[in-house]
Parts: sequence; structure tokens; C-alpha cells
Amino acid sequence: MRGATDAIERHHVTTTPVPPKFSDLGVPAPIVGALARDGKSTAFPIQAETLPDSLAGRDLLGRGKTGSGKTLAFSIPLVARLAATGGRSTRRPGRPRGLVLAPTRELATQIAAVLAPIARACGLTTTTIFGGVRQNSQVAALKAGADIVVACPGRLEDLIKQGFVTLDDIEIAVLDEADHMADLGFLPAVTRLLAATPRGGQRLLFSATLDNGVDKLVTRFLNNPTRHSIDEATSPVPAMSHHILEVSTPDHKKELVRTLASGTGRRILFMRTKHHAKRLAKQLTVEGIPAVDLHGNLSQAQRDRNLAAFGEGSVRVLVATDVAARGVHVDHVELVVHVDPPTEHKAYLHRSGRTARAGRAGDVVTIVLPDQRRDLTKVLRAADISAVPQKLNSARDASVAELVGEVAPHVAPAPQQERAGLNSRGNGARAPRASASRSRTAGSSKRPGRPHRRAVRSA
Repeated sequence: MRGATDAIERHHVTTTPVPPKFSDLGVPAPIVGALARDGKSTAFPIQAETLPDSLAGRDLLGRGKTGSGKTLAFSIPLVARLAATGGRSTRRPGRPRGLVLAPTRELATQIAAVLAPIARACGLTTTTIFGGVRQNSQVAALKAGADIVVACPGRLEDLIKQGFVTLDDIEIAVLDEADHMADLGFLPAVTRLLAATPRGGQRLLFSATLDNGVDKLVTRFLNNPTRHSIDEATSPVPAMSHHILEVSTPDHKKELVRTLASGTGRRILFMRTKHHAKRLAKQLTVEGIPAVDLHGNLSQAQRDRNLAAFGEGSVRVLVATDVAARGVHVDHVELVVHVDPPTEHKAYLHRSGRTARAGRAGDVVTIVLPDQRRDLTKVLRAADISAVPQKLNSARDASVAELVGEVAPHVAPAPQQERAGLNSRGNGARAPRASASRSRTAGSSKRPGRPHRRAVRSA
């Protein structure tokens, strides 16, 4: 067994002159058909380079930047090989044969959305397992005999301890965003979970970088892996344009943020804290720019509702913390705005990677105040990003108007009592409590002795 440094090295350029068709790469016909129905017929570089090895059953280490197509690169061989070794007849309650580990529930949901259609085409079933929601539906899916489980480590370990699932039958295990797992402190749990899978199973590990202990996982769990590096972790996306806009005061920054949010296309605004993300989303909505927030204080139902509104286009602005920097894939996000500049280069790259995905173009704007210039310069240097800062006199500068594009019509906000909770827009903020006088007069309707039920949250 050899580790990452001893693995078979296979470095490739970022583009191929003629993208190969999935059918030419040995992908089974049912999967090719499912991909074609989704408008996918040719492979991205990371898919074209990894599929011959992964479909052949080899352990594999794939490295590529966000938006390069890694999810489909491991979903195709996972489904193809499990379909070849058995289907409905081999299905057993609580004993999945395929496992994908992901660091966040958003990423797990996104992976499942890509995986489920091609799994169905081959007669396989999938389910997701993550915290922040009740486990009843997850347990029911396991008892029904899910073939493939996409899971976050914490909840999966909980269900294993409760006896609802075992990893004894896992034939293929996938670890996605391994470097982010390390950043969030999941490596001990990941190590325990991989150790619980059969030693002879196939392992596929995908990561943007190999720091923070990821190399130790490769050394321990991957057997003579082939290694495919499609892009350097910090290599810029060719279709992504970077803009540094300097403003002199917080008031100028506020005006610029509102202007950048006012276009007709989808855009994601990144904030440093949960509180500021929630507040900015409410402010934009009140000002006629419908927005939703995404951060760790929301329940899973609230996260799902907000992402659905953003994805379907009923809301065009998502205000998020770094919880959305990975795992949130929405097509045609034309603009990413670092309202609060990130503090390290990985955050910059992964935030920015929400746009210019799958070969599409996109713009990334970082708003910087005078006292933030030095720190931002260090972040950009580490990320290998070259962008000339531009000092703005007004949010109405021609360069800003070009980034905004067509301005969307003003949308009248909901009445005050609805807007406070933003229930009609799925913002997830709670409705205001009744005043003290109203509570006293309506006290008879209150059920005494019943504890307040708090929403369950997880990181």
C-alpha cells in the first residue's frame, strides 16, 4: 500500500481539445441516457481523466478546483460498479453498498441531487443522512434498503451507534471535499467510518488540496491509488473575472452593496457573520430587492426553503456566510460579492467558485475599506489572483453599472408583520413576539407547563 506521495502520478492540462463523450469512456448505456436527458453528453477534464481508472475499480485520488465536475466524476463509477455487482436482489435493510462522505448538509444534498437520477436509471436507490433534522425519515430509508448513502460524519456515526445502519457491506466509499473535512475537524470521525468499511473495497478521494492531514487518509485507506491533478488548487478559473473595489467609508460600502445586488441575474453576497448575513438579507428585501440568507443558525427546513427560492429564481440574491462557500451549486450565478473580505485564500477561492462553474463566465467582486487593503493583498497573493484595485467615487460609476447589468424591477416588501418573519419569502427569521400587554390579555390561550421546543441545529 502506498500513500499520496508514492501514488502513480498523472498530471493533465486543464482543457482537452475535443471533449470525449461519456459513451466513449465506457460509461454504461443507462447512465449515458440519464445524463443525456439532463443535457450532458461530453465529459469535463476531471471526468475524462478519472473515469477509465474509477470504472476499472482502482482506488483514486482526484484533485481539482471547485466547479470542475468532481461530483459527476465519482457518481458515475459509484453507480456503474454497484449496478454491475447487484441490484434489487442484493438490497438489505440498513446495509448500503455505496457510501459518500461530505462535510456539510448542503454539499450532501447537492451530491444526492446529481447522484439520484443516474442511480434510478440503474435500479438503485439513494438517501441522505445529516444532522439538523429528525432522523425518522432517514431511518425509514435505511430500513427500506438504500443502496447508496450520502452522509455527513456526525449523524452517520449516531445512526451506526443506534444500530440502524452498518458499513459492513460497503463496496465503494467516496470522500468528497476531504480538505474541507479537515478544516471542520471531521478527520477523526472520517477515519473511524472508513475503518468500518471492508478493507478490500474501492476508495475514491476527491479534494482541492492535500493539506491538513488529508495525505494521512490517502496513505492509510487508498491501495496503490492513481492520482489525477486536473488543476492546481489555486489556479484561477479562466472564465472568472476578479474585481477589487475600494470604498472610503462604510456608508459608501452600503450603497455599493445595494447597487451590486440590484441586477436581474443570480448573485451571492458573502458576509463574515451569521447576524450580518441575516440583517443584510432583510434590509435588501425591505428595499425592494428580494433576498434570502444562508448560515448555520437556520434549521434544515429553512435552509432548504431559502436555497429552493434562490435556485428556482423567485429570489435572486443569496446572502451567506462561508457555510455556502462549498456544496451550494446553483446554475447561472453571474456574480459573487465578498461584502466582507475573506481572511484566508481558501475561503476566497471557494466563495468565488460559486460562479463561473462548468465553463460558464462569472464575475467576483471584493469590496474593501482602507484598513482592509493590506490583509486582502496577502489573501489574493496566496490565492494567485491578480486584480488591480479600483477606487470608487460613487456606486453609480460605469464599471459598477457594467457588473450589475440590467436592473431588476423593484419588488414591494411584505407588510410589516409578515416581513418581520419573512415567512412568505422563506427567510427563516422568526416572527416577532407579542407585546407584553397583548400577552397578558391573551394569556388564557397559552398552554402552561409546555416547554418551548427549539429547532435542532448542526454545523
